[in-house]
Amino acid sequence: MKKLSSIIILLFITTFAFAQFDKNLATAKAEYSKGNLDGARFAMQQMITELDIQIGKEVLLLLPTQFDALKANTKSDNVTANTGLAGCLIHREYGANPKTTRIEIMSNSPLIASLNAILSVPFMGNSGDGAQKVVRINGYKSILQKSVNTENNQEDYTLQIPMNSTLITLYANNSNEAEVLKWANTVPVEKIAKMIQ
Repeated sequence: MKKLSSIIILLFITTFAFAQFDKNLATAKAEYSKGNLDGARFAMQQMITELDIQIGKEVLLLLPTQFDALKANTKSDNVTANTGLAGCLIHREYGANPKTTRIEIMSNSPLIASLNAILSVPFMGNSGDGAQKVVRINGYKSILQKSVNTENNQEDYTLQIPMNSTLITLYANNSNEAEVLKWANTVPVEKIAKMIQ
């Protein structure tokens, strides 16, 4: 029943989003034919923003509904679009304190060049103390960083998976490396990459 209601809601949102897309397209054409290039540009930016948000909502449907016992907090799902700066930011949280995980996916991420530089030089990607290392997630080279709270020895992890111009980041609090890698390999990275590009 939940899946059926989710599908109905998604169809409604999709229909509304495409209506907004068509409205913005018509506005852009009208403004362009009047010679108002600024108005046409603004309408096209709105159209691209609507597309980014719609793609983000479809990506959320691809994400796992849970990582082991950590269930997705879909009420905190969020998709934002930043036309001109970065593309789309997709956010999902899992679990509850003290053990939480979250995924953030950013298209047109400004961090991609830096991460690819680190990944291309092996001694840069792997630290001597084990706090950072290069791993493979579904065939993609990724950077896994570990931080340890000195007060309670709690381990927190950040996994960054660069794909062309998109960055998937998995943050895991109070976890261990094996869990983080297991969870990351359940994320359909290849499908997300195709959808966002």
